[in-house]
Amino acid sequence: MTEYLLIESRSPSESGDVAQGYALAAALAAHGARVTLFLVQNGVLSARRGARAEGLEPAIRAGVTVLADDFSLRERGIPPDRLATRIAPAPLEIVIDRLADGARTLWN
Repeated sequence: MTEYLLIESRSPSESGDVAQGYALAAALAAHGARVTLFLVQNGVLSARRGARAEGLEPAIRAGVTVLADDFSLRERGIPPDRLATRIAPAPLEIVIDRLADGARTLWN
């Protein structure tokens, strides 16, 4: 099974490309790939419960694992209990592990 790691550093309010990245993640998962979406920097703003992040929920429903960088969350004052359902905090080391395992990676 092909594994993909998509890293998103922008919030949807910063760029319209963010929703396209979520759609790409959903499409890859729908075609049987193992997909992790790692939110970092301002990308973690989408992880908040109630945040307007067009396309993120469909990606989760398609089977995409969504992780939010714990350091970026702390920097922005977002506690883990304020994350949307099925989004988990994670250390940046996850990215290093996935890269070492050969995941195909796209960083926005």
